[in-house]
Amino acid sequence: MSRFITSADRYIFRLTVVPMLGIFVLAASLLMLEKMLRLFEFVSTEGGPIGVVFSMLANLVPEYAGLAIPLGLMLGVLFAFRKLAMSSELDVMRAVGWSYTRLLRVPYLITFVLVALNFAIVGYIQPNARFAYEEMEFELQSGALGASIKVGEFNTIDRRLALRIEGSRDDGRQLDGIFARLEDSRGQVLSITAREGRFLANREDRNTLVLRLLDGTIVHDVVGGSPRVLSFSQHDLPIDLPALEEFRARGDDEREYVLPQLLEIGWSPESTSMERAASQAAFNYRMVEVVMMLLLPLLAVALAIPPKRSTSSLGVFLSIVIVVAYHKINQYGSDVAALGQVDPFLALWGPFALMAAAILWMFYQVAFVPGGQAIGFLESFWKKIRRRLRKILGRDKLKGFVPDDEFDDEDDAGASSHQREGLAGAA
Repeated sequence: MSRFITSADRYIFRLTVVPMLGIFVLAASLLMLEKMLRLFEFVSTEGGPIGVVFSMLANLVPEYAGLAIPLGLMLGVLFAFRKLAMSSELDVMRAVGWSYTRLLRVPYLITFVLVALNFAIVGYIQPNARFAYEEMEFELQSGALGASIKVGEFNTIDRRLALRIEGSRDDGRQLDGIFARLEDSRGQVLSITAREGRFLANREDRNTLVLRLLDGTIVHDVVGGSPRVLSFSQHDLPIDLPALEEFRARGDDEREYVLPQLLEIGWSPESTSMERAASQAAFNYRMVEVVMMLLLPLLAVALAIPPKRSTSSLGVFLSIVIVVAYHKINQYGSDVAALGQVDPFLALWGPFALMAAAILWMFYQVAFVPGGQAIGFLESFWKKIRRRLRKILGRDKLKGFVPDDEFDDEDDAGASSHQREGLAGAA
């Protein structure tokens, strides 16, 4: 085992795992932050308990992990090889006969583990979590999660009872400043005001709650007669709970199906053409996202190594753009294929073939072409931009924006010669 995994491999493992885990946590946190704020607003509007927010966020973790895991793998390998290149350790390893394919042994062992994990997430965990999230959202809107009475608004309990309160305590069970309007089947109306009240469970009938009112007044409007007024110190008002609708069955969205179900529906002659297209698009989308992870270490190495005597971080920026853009292209291809406008296999595996060819070409340029650069033309373009910016703004204004070692040495030498010629002419 010590021959297969050497001390250098363990060193590369440490360089890869630490940034990979950090980026995974950071990416997942950023993706969930905006959703968390929307969930807090949604739950507070529906009057549900705050703990529901964290349960719903837990069901969103697999959804965001499908993008955070490839991004973390990509940047983890990239930062590891970038550090080796910047410290000249990569040159030493290459000089003793280690090829890039040999250096990628440990990163690919990590990749195989993450591919299996991501396959389980997008194939099985993610569909179940999405369905649980939708069910929890439905139950929150229907009141099955114990949504509280909204303060300062008229709340319709059923078609016969309207309730308004001025204050709420004890998680909505203790109410202050109560006004209730109750209409019976004969058209008689009871208008009730009370100083405070409390919800009590009815042991005889679980579908009925008892609202115990204290220190109030009842105004009884009788059809064809004068209203009657009654004061009370305690009055129990039974409230029939509305019947809760049942949540739909799984299958409203293809993203709620696990992989065996997608295979069964997508290639079944009993399914409609739209069902087959949508299921095949969802299946190919999940598979192409997982298979692409096998090429990410090659792309990371191709973008990690800057030109000699340069600290350019252009590859880091391009890696993030490529991963996110490819993920969005797959989403668009899946949506178009689900509508039956494009063949699902062509819409998903076509971009994959083009991306795979580009990645293999870039890795070949770095690993097998002497002095080759995968993004050399972009580096040259960025160098020209730096040179133009320096001429327009000057070195002092570019400090903090462009590193000092990335300024053109030829320009510095040319500027010094011009200064010497000017001094000689003045003398």
